[in-house]
Amino acid sequence: MKYRIEHLTQYDYSQEVSASHHLARLKPMTGEGQDVLEFEMEVEPEPADVRISRDYFGNEVQRFALQELHTSLKVKTTSLVTVSGEDVGLVSLPWTAVRDEVRVQGSRDYPDACEYVFASGVVPVGREFANYASRFFKDGTPVLEGARELTRAIYEEFSFDPTATTVSTPVATVLRKKKGVCQDFAHFQIACLRSIGLPARYVSGYVRTEPPPGQPRMQGADATHAWVSVYCPGLGWTEFDPTNDLVPTDTHVRLAYGRDFSDISPLRGTVVGGGGQQLTIGVTMTPMEE
Repeated sequence: MKYRIEHLTQYDYSQEVSASHHLARLKPMTGEGQDVLEFEMEVEPEPADVRISRDYFGNEVQRFALQELHTSLKVKTTSLVTVSGEDVGLVSLPWTAVRDEVRVQGSRDYPDACEYVFASGVVPVGREFANYASRFFKDGTPVLEGARELTRAIYEEFSFDPTATTVSTPVATVLRKKKGVCQDFAHFQIACLRSIGLPARYVSGYVRTEPPPGQPRMQGADATHAWVSVYCPGLGWTEFDPTNDLVPTDTHVRLAYGRDFSDISPLRGTVVGGGGQQLTIGVTMTPMEE
């Protein structure tokens, strides 16, 4: 699949901003069946300085600074991406073998996986999450099979409700309410996996949505998405989407990997002045066949 993705982020401030510095992770990743053919980022007002680097997790970061008075910030990216995802088989090692191998040999043989076993800024580990996961990870259960069943359970038992949580809602509250959005479900699934000793990371990106039958695709109606990636020695990372009960293939486009959302927020920054602010986000992910 080939997609054209337009992502608009706009901040409107109640007072003038005299200077600001921003960090963006808005360029889709290249690799693992995904290729970026074109990418453009437009910023208004025009930045005084733009720098490209890599963060600790290997994601590309666009850093820019504004040094003139402004009352709004507009960041628009346009990407052309091909995705060649294939159906993933769930044949894998027993989950206990994965847990023990990463625990014993992690820092030596699996340095990129072992650090995703621990609690992170907004993802705790604890008995309540381990208890939830234990329903799907019995003795001898292959790790990817257990992860698939956990994905399905979250989809069936939790309700998508944008009004139920905020970006700061604790994962324990999400478990209690069984309501939230994609970010909440991803954080909860990661908490369950890490609480039984399995490496799991947070994935940010875009997901293809379908308009109602007979209706055109609405511009700006989509949003960024979040899902989960689980590690298995010999196979690497396999992704699961608890919001849609999917093993992502060519319907998902990855932006960045991290321990949780706080590591890979698409756009964040520091401003001098500004007063209150209003945020507007619009994403349009269009298959080129349309």
